[in-house]
Amino acid sequence: MATKLVIVESPSKVKNISSYLGEGFVVDASVGHIRDLPNPSELPADMKKGPYGKFAVNVDDGFDPYYVVDADKRKKVTELKRLLKDADELYLATDEDREGEAIAWHLLQVLKPKVPVKRMVFNEITKEAIQRAVANTRELDDRLVDAQETRRILDRLYGYEVSPVLWRKVRQGLSAGRVQSVATRMVVERERERMAFRAASYWDIDGEFAAGSGNAFTARLSALDGTRVATGRDFDDLGRLTTSSVVHLDSQRATALAEAVKASDARVTSVQEKPYTRRPSAPFTTSTLQQEASRKLRLSSKNAMRVAQRLYENGYITYMRTDSVTLSSAATSAARQQARDLYGAEYVPDKPRVYAGKAKNAQEAHEAIRPAGDRFRTPAQVAGELRGDEFALYELIWKRTVASQMADARGSTATVRLEVPVDAAGAKVAEFSASGTVITFRGFLAAYEEGRDAVRNADDSTAERRLPKLSEGVELDVLDAEAKGHETSPPPRYTEATLVKAMEEKGIGRPSTYAATVGTIQDRGYVQNRGSALVPTWLAFAVTQLLEQHFPSLVDYDFTASMEEGLDQIAAGDEDRVAWLTRFYFGDQAKTAEGLREMVDDLGEIDARGISTIPIGEDIVVRVGRYGPYVEALQVDTSTGEVTGDPKRASITDDIAPDEMTPEKARELLAAADDDGRVLGTDPESGHEIVAKAGRYGPYVTEVLPQTEDAAPKKGKKAAGPKPRTASLFKDMDLSSIDLATALRLLSLPRVVGEVTEGEGEDAKTVQITAQNGRYGPYLKKGSDSRSLQTEQQIFDITLPEALAIYAEPKRRGAAAKPPLKELGQDPVSGKPVVVKDGRFGPYVTDGETNATLRKGDEPETITPERGFELLAEKRAKGPTTRKRAAKKTAKKTAKKAAKKTASRAAKK
Repeated sequence: MATKLVIVESPSKVKNISSYLGEGFVVDASVGHIRDLPNPSELPADMKKGPYGKFAVNVDDGFDPYYVVDADKRKKVTELKRLLKDADELYLATDEDREGEAIAWHLLQVLKPKVPVKRMVFNEITKEAIQRAVANTRELDDRLVDAQETRRILDRLYGYEVSPVLWRKVRQGLSAGRVQSVATRMVVERERERMAFRAASYWDIDGEFAAGSGNAFTARLSALDGTRVATGRDFDDLGRLTTSSVVHLDSQRATALAEAVKASDARVTSVQEKPYTRRPSAPFTTSTLQQEASRKLRLSSKNAMRVAQRLYENGYITYMRTDSVTLSSAATSAARQQARDLYGAEYVPDKPRVYAGKAKNAQEAHEAIRPAGDRFRTPAQVAGELRGDEFALYELIWKRTVASQMADARGSTATVRLEVPVDAAGAKVAEFSASGTVITFRGFLAAYEEGRDAVRNADDSTAERRLPKLSEGVELDVLDAEAKGHETSPPPRYTEATLVKAMEEKGIGRPSTYAATVGTIQDRGYVQNRGSALVPTWLAFAVTQLLEQHFPSLVDYDFTASMEEGLDQIAAGDEDRVAWLTRFYFGDQAKTAEGLREMVDDLGEIDARGISTIPIGEDIVVRVGRYGPYVEALQVDTSTGEVTGDPKRASITDDIAPDEMTPEKARELLAAADDDGRVLGTDPESGHEIVAKAGRYGPYVTEVLPQTEDAAPKKGKKAAGPKPRTASLFKDMDLSSIDLATALRLLSLPRVVGEVTEGEGEDAKTVQITAQNGRYGPYLKKGSDSRSLQTEQQIFDITLPEALAIYAEPKRRGAAAKPPLKELGQDPVSGKPVVVKDGRFGPYVTDGETNATLRKGDEPETITPERGFELLAEKRAKGPTTRKRAAKKTAKKTAKKAAKKTASRAAKK
């Protein structure tokens, strides 16, 4: 019987697609890319000095790449070749985007099929979609392959040319990237704005009013004698008013006016009512899904995409990497029908809604993210199949899709203005205003309402609320008036959601890269999370300064966006790949534009110390050193202005954000570093003073030894003589409250727990058992035999019998075996129970035979069974590790050496 081989990317797709295709089809997975550009060090010896030696790309011959099959994919390639021998047709069913097209092309290049090849594409994994895809195949799209190959080569050139500059001028091990460096700059620029920000204070008055016994409502002071009262939006980032035509109230005037308002009556001067209409948001694209998942589900970009990937592969949603907001006609009909069934015919407009995306060239997929199928399953229908984040994300996508085809929300917005005679604080009349929106028909809001990001200096006066029915000229009672002080707020830090949104608005990156970019700048140590906010590190400041000063075009937003447009043009067939890469790397002579190679040729002008220095004011700077950031202040003679002595320095801990590093904070750190510590008292045995200090590696206690002439260190040499006893504080101890008795106990460590006799007769010897604290925690030591303790307090409390009981137990490698963190159920492949365990290198899933480490973003507490099975499937597909091969190699080398030694001895004899 003839068979057709179908190759997909992910092992998770295999089971579903096999069941949809039935007999005659064999489905297997490539498990992502099977080959890539190697590191230059991995090139064959004869190629290392040739044109491919620097990048594994020959830049002088059409940017020709040299690809190799990944070591962990060789077994998979062999398996695919074996399956292909028995097949009469090959279907390449990788994802329908540039990355998927490139994977399909690489499979063709490596497998070299002699049977007909068809490109099979689908946007969802449902029976109908898979069967349609088999019946409607196409040719491989060389233009998409060219675009993806250009992107890969571009990133290799950028990274391999610019990263070494960072190694030499900032720190070893850093990396630069076409998108990641620009994203880092965006986060750094926002922090610079916060550092330069100066708060301005302003006051206003909230009054409570009522017409007789009617409902009370709150209005805010808006003007005095016809001149508008200043709000937060009237100040710039330096705390200055941007206009002179406003009244800037201070505490004294606002309080006096509030008292005057309380003693007066109000009158309605105008009532305006306008119709209110609000349209639903478009269906999800990759970036809007990540933003909304962050706001509503508290999912990081990476986790949101990981959950979406599982939903797609299991047939619940359409492909999740897309910048298109279009819905197919079948999806539009399904959404409209579901809205009609669930909410009523009046909630569905007469005509389907059509959305147009902002992306100039939506290349990643042809449709928005939506529930899969021609008829959507409601959240209630999938509740028994999906759990946790998967259910929450599906529900979010379902609501957004259905709401996108529903009617507008309608209502009215009313604005009321009041006058209050005050004759106080230099004003005669105070004007108050209040606004409120009343929704009379919820429309799409019955299904879904989009989340909103925090807005700086926002005014919530137009929030949805109902004002009482009023008419012009009505007299009102003043029930209360309160003066309120405010401060302007700095620009909010980016969150993952708002950073993705800003990148999309600037045209930087594409749907398939957003989550990876955010994850990369976090993994590289350029950005830290404080809650949901992204805080740049001082290292990010140094890297950004270097790139801005010496590679300005590479971190220019417009230039980076133009590179994305260039890749889109290659994908559309409007640009030649080689010509485009030539302009980028060698420069554009017609426009006298400098290329990347010319930019990195002359690095002599880069002042490594200068780019790692960030001034914070008052002759104080932050420097990014080899061992981390530190603050430095010159010692200046105030009378002469001359620098005297060495500068003062103090380390900066990770909990201090850059915008918090003010000159005042710096002086506080410098003073603490200068501090000789808190004197706890005198050791009654030695007579030495005992002090508690805050050190670079944490709080500690130490003794102060008397200074002798012999012990005084000579220039360039360490002090001679005995070293002071020093001990770190336990984790549950506080530097500010530690006392002399506790300090002396710490300094007395290691503590002798007791002695034991080992051996018999003449061989018998006495061995001490000690309890002490080490780099990896508290432990017992008996000769060369060490055993871990559970808590630091045991160092002081453990008795000899308890210690002997620990030594009586069999010695385990590392810590004692721990119970599973979570049970996931039976694996569908092996049929064995799968559990999550905590291992030496972090949490992992196992069925007793196969172990798979959890990826970054997988949490042991929230991981789903499906995700655990997926990780095990991927690990099995990769095959066994190469440890055995390495062990054989080592054994061979050892045997060779031994033989050589034997031969040498024989020769000598």
